[in-house]
Amino acid sequence: MARVEFQASLDGLEATLQEQGALVLRALRGAVDVLRSQDVELCDEVVAFDDEVDARYHGIERSIALLLAQQSPVATDLRLVLAILHNSIHLERIGDQCVTVAKLTKLAAELEPHNDVVEGLTEMGERAEEMVRVALDSFATRDVEQARGLVDLDELNDRTNHKVSDQVLLMASTPGTQEWGIRMIIVARCIERIGDNAVDIGEQTAFIVTGEFHEFTDASH
Repeated sequence: MARVEFQASLDGLEATLQEQGALVLRALRGAVDVLRSQDVELCDEVVAFDDEVDARYHGIERSIALLLAQQSPVATDLRLVLAILHNSIHLERIGDQCVTVAKLTKLAAELEPHNDVVEGLTEMGERAEEMVRVALDSFATRDVEQARGLVDLDELNDRTNHKVSDQVLLMASTPGTQEWGIRMIIVARCIERIGDNAVDIGEQTAFIVTGEFHEFTDASH
């Protein structure tokens, strides 16, 4: 494969990754709207939309397998190929997490929601959406400092997650609220994981630029 063709293939992979990212952002926006509106029909749309996200992931996976069979990329090119595959996997996971949010919201639709918890979840979802957008933008521009900024956003979401959990625990003594609360704790956890996946994508930006992989934060803490 000539260098020009190889570069075109790399560019195509990046373009498909950004397409997958745009689909994930739409799914995440739908998941946030579901939390805010408790719209059962919108829940079904978010779930169905995941097929498109998965299709982009499988397309990237196949394209990379074909590319590696035709060419043996080294150094910077290999890092880019690995980072694209890594990021596509994380985007696919975010799509799955959006599906879980939608399904749990639908299951809890007939139960009485608590506005304080819904507001906290919506705040988390909007911040997670911002994080995914920052992760994709920083990857496209190879902006390591922008990618590192994801850590601060992630810490904010972690705090809101703890706050939501505390609010649900306070509800536990109120009859009829336990089932709704338990489901919303899982929703909060899904959104928190979306933020973690965004940070992982940001770490791949640093990997491409520096040639070394380092986690932005120490997971043991």
